[in-house]
Amino acid sequence: MRIYCHQDGQAISMLCYIDEILESPMADKPQPRFGFVNFAETWNGRLAMMGVIIGLSTELLTGQSILSQMGLG
Repeated sequence: MRIYCHQDGQAISMLCYIDEILESPMADKPQPRFGFVNFAETWNGRLAMMGVIIGLSTELLTGQSILSQMGLG
């Protein structure tokens, strides 16, 4: 979708700026999978949520806290 740019309003110029960013040659390049990028951060969050659920489930099943299961409490 192409937005035609006019310089008579701030909202219009902001849309033009966003349109230029989206159609830049950088948008065609593949994004890296490592580092502080959306892909890596999404998986980091998913794995952290799984770790919390597994830890709480283990705590409910064994009756011991997570720290006592690891020998720290």
